[in-house]
Parts: sequence; structure tokens; C-alpha cells
Amino acid sequence: MSSDSEVQVTSTFDAGMETAEENVEAEEQEEIEVEVVQRDGSNMRMDSLRDHVDSLLRTETLYLSTSVKLVKFEGWPVLEDHVESVTVCRGEEDRGVHLPTATLAIRVFKLNRSGAEVEEISGGGEDEEVPAAQHWVLPNQEFQGIWENLVYDTSVKSDLLAYVETAMDMSRRGVDQHIVGCNRVVLLHGPPGTGKTSLCRALAQKLSVKMEETYSSGQLVEINSHSLFSKWFSESGKLVQKMFGEIRRLVENPRSLVCVLIDEVESLTAARKATAGEPSDAIRVVNALLTQLDSIKTHPNVLVLTTSNITGAIDLAFVDRADIKQYVGPPSQAAVYRILLTCVRELVRAGAVAGGGALPLLTLRELRLAGFTAGAATHLSLVLWHTAATCQQGGLSGRALRKAPFLALALHCRKGVPPSISQYMAALDKAVQRQLEEQRQLTS
Repeated sequence: MSSDSEVQVTSTFDAGMETAEENVEAEEQEEIEVEVVQRDGSNMRMDSLRDHVDSLLRTETLYLSTSVKLVKFEGWPVLEDHVESVTVCRGEEDRGVHLPTATLAIRVFKLNRSGAEVEEISGGGEDEEVPAAQHWVLPNQEFQGIWENLVYDTSVKSDLLAYVETAMDMSRRGVDQHIVGCNRVVLLHGPPGTGKTSLCRALAQKLSVKMEETYSSGQLVEINSHSLFSKWFSESGKLVQKMFGEIRRLVENPRSLVCVLIDEVESLTAARKATAGEPSDAIRVVNALLTQLDSIKTHPNVLVLTTSNITGAIDLAFVDRADIKQYVGPPSQAAVYRILLTCVRELVRAGAVAGGGALPLLTLRELRLAGFTAGAATHLSLVLWHTAATCQQGGLSGRALRKAPFLALALHCRKGVPPSISQYMAALDKAVQRQLEEQRQLTS
């Protein structure tokens, strides 16, 4: 869950760039996605903005190896007036891409600034209203940047994108689902704190931007699984039906992409075999959910995203309906390093940690090229690499990793004076050790 570098446009990028010692020809054909957030008050044509952004990026002669977010555009008055940010997206750290010769897919959009609306449906009792879901209009400010902030060791993000784009394309082409099975249901499973819910939200946001030519609007409906269990016996199955009735209302607009997120889906899909032979409200809920999923898949503009921490509790009939069953596990040492590195970069950008000029921390790729050899140029990076190993071996979750940089400042740095990078590296290691000790105490 790494964050982008927010940098100022000068003659070169300060973050994520490398000198031109790589094979340009090998990279020419790679398409680089560029997301341009247009200011709310701007009425400039999107194609004109694309041309200006393209000209900006073509002036750079160096290589881009990580995602870079631009928020200041000195020397480019049109962009200063009409653009909030430009993000050059890179999925994972890789060899550099030569921007002047790369194929750029530039997408311009405005963010919806409103938060989530609570969808309420009538429950079993008189005048009872159940907060059944949260509803966002996409692309939404609340989810902007999350996709780039997620770090995984596997190709889970690119695999999910490839799956969804293929599934949507099959639906638009009218491929018979009885011949080629595709339910457009995703199941992400794994231990808590690994970013499954964030990944689903970020995927919905990403799709609303990538598929702008097909869908004029996007919706994310996050179902509150626990609220759908009514205190009135036998009413829970009816609540599920009512909730999906609201979803069907949204998907009636063929130009709207509707993503349905069911977090902790095991709450709704408890294995029926566990209650076999007993009249159970849980069984009615499972049956109702399966029926509704089969019903809405006839609409080509709907995608169902689900997460689970306890896959053994999920009904097999639901598991069978999921096209992708992706395990999302704890981060490796390499992933932890990238997460912590981007946290440090953000603190330096904000002035909470003294940068002292160029940040003396190498990317993981640069550290690997240096062979992890000790030296003046690699010293602090190796300290961070050691801290990453401690986090990985201690089993810190993604959530805990994100808190460690804050705790380092709060508990192990002098107040009022931004610490140097070396001082902060020592504080960060102490914060990690403290978190691990608290974790041992809680589990002992």
C-alpha cells in the first residue's frame, strides 16, 4: 500500500526517474496510463487538456520506474488553471519507461466530492428502516489514489483488471453465458488487514476511469452484510431481495457501471451444511443471495466484488459462482520495504521529516542493482530493509505498517523539530519493535 510521490514539475522528475541507460526500443510499445483530475470549475475541453498534458510529459527525457503524482505545473499556466493533479501510473516497480517515446493513455475526469449516501430499506417491523448499504458516485474523491497506494507481491491488481475488462467486453458482445461461463463475481480472501476491501473500492474507482468511453457514470454500492439480518424471524431473506431490488434499479441504466461490494461475505453466505435439517434464517439468506446473483448477472454493466476473512464458512454454491478466487496474503519483506519507503517519502514531502536535499533512500530496484552491498549510498536503505524484515517476520498487517511511521514520530522523535532521515530511521525501527511487543502481549 504505497503512496505516490507528489512532486513539482521542473526540468526533471525528482521521484521515480532514472538516467537513460536502458533499452528504449523494448519499452516503446508499453502503454502508460495517465490520470488527469480536472478542476471542478474548469470548463476546458477534455481533449485540449489531454494535448497539454501530453506535451508536458513529452518534454521529460528521463525514465519513469514508479508512479508519480504531479500537483504543481510551473511554466504551464493552462495546467495550473485547469488541472488538479496528473498521475503517471505504474503498476509495480519495474525497469524504466522512456516517456517521450511511450504510448500514453491519458484520461481526464472530474471527481465527485460527495461522500457516501446511506441506502435504507424497510425492515420487518413497523416503520423500521435498515441501513442496508452505502452508495458512492464514481470516480469519487474518497477513493482517489488508493489503487496506486496498494502494494502486493503478486500480480493481483493487473490480474483483476484483466479479468474485469474481459468479462465486461464479453457481456457487451453478447457472449452466451450458458456456453461460456462468466458470472462477473470476484472473491478476495485472506487474513484481516491485507487490503482486500481497499482493493475492491480502488478497483471500482479504476474501472470508472478506464471505461469512461463505455460508461458515462459509475456507482459503488457497499452492502452492509450484518444489517441484513433482521431481528424478525424469516425477514432477512426478504431484506436481501429488497436490497438487490435497489441494485437492479441502478443497473437499468446501461450507461452506468455498477459495482456491488459485499464485505465479509461469509456473514451472508454461511455454509448451509452447518445448519442442514434445521429451519434457519441463515439458509434463507444464502438462498436469497444466490438467487439474486443469478438474476443480476443478466445485466452486462454490473460487477460483484466480495471479501472474506473466513473462507471455510462460505457456502460452496457461492464459491462456485465466483470467477476469480484470489488469495491476498500478508506482505513480504520486499512489499513492506516499498510501503515504508513511500511513507517516509510522504513525511519528507510534508516537512514532518527533514529531507536535506535528495532523499538518501533507494528504491527496492536500485537497492537490488546495488546488490544489497553496504556502503555510504546504501546505508540508510539497508537500515530500512532490516526494519522491513522485522515487520515481515513479526507478521505485521498492512494496517499496522501504515501506523508505524506515525507512531515513530509521535513516540520516538523530539517534538517541534523535524528529525533527520537517519534519526527517523532509528525511530521507525523502535516503533516497529513496540508494535510487535504489543501484539505479543495481546495474543499471549
